[in-house]
Amino acid sequence: MKVLYHPWLHRAVAWVLGAIFLYAAVPKLLDPRPLLTIIWGYRILPAGPINLVAIYMPWLELLVALGLLSGFLRKGAAFWAFFLLTVFEVALLVNAIRGVNVACGCFSQSAEEVHNAWFLVLRDLPMWLGAALLLFLNPRPQPTRS
Repeated sequence: MKVLYHPWLHRAVAWVLGAIFLYAAVPKLLDPRPLLTIIWGYRILPAGPINLVAIYMPWLELLVALGLLSGFLRKGAAFWAFFLLTVFEVALLVNAIRGVNVACGCFSQSAEEVHNAWFLVLRDLPMWLGAALLLFLNPRPQPTRS
């Protein structure tokens, strides 16, 4: 279990998770319109907040990515990564239980690219666990060798 507290593991997880969030955010920032259709397809939110979510979520993803990659306010970025991934997992799980396959909206801008919701829940689980590691387990300083 000591490996879970190693600073290099935390740094590597932060970099990988940061790169994933950056990769997910950029296309949505360039054109948020397809995200509206994708969010609508989840059938969870009422019509009112969908526009706000489609506009602001990619910016939050970008800030999370920059925090995780740079190390600046990494704990705060880890909190928001954990929060966003929890929301994504719950939304996917709700649709999986309903038996509705959805367009994830994670890395694709196509509302037609529909996947099995259970597959998406399982695919996102390692990212959620990585964010939990960064948020809840503090790395221990490694002893210096003399």
